[in-house]
Amino acid sequence: MNYLIMSIILSALLGFVLMMMGPLAGGILAFAIIAGSIFRGLHVLSEIHQKISLLVPDQDKAKQVYEDYLREKDNDSR
Repeated sequence: MNYLIMSIILSALLGFVLMMMGPLAGGILAFAIIAGSIFRGLHVLSEIHQKISLLVPDQDKAKQVYEDYLREKDNDSR
């Protein structure tokens, strides 16, 4: 809860500072903050995807069914 309150207060202060800087400098800085946050989020999402893909083996259902079919066909022909 304290982290949320601190985040709200810091965001309000940052908004006030950006408004005082003027439209050009404040806009450039605001765009940089937003773009940096988006890129950081994408990077973290990519890291999570890489870690999860190592933990969970890729199960291809079609390949598994095809291999089962070949095994059954091979057993029936013997």
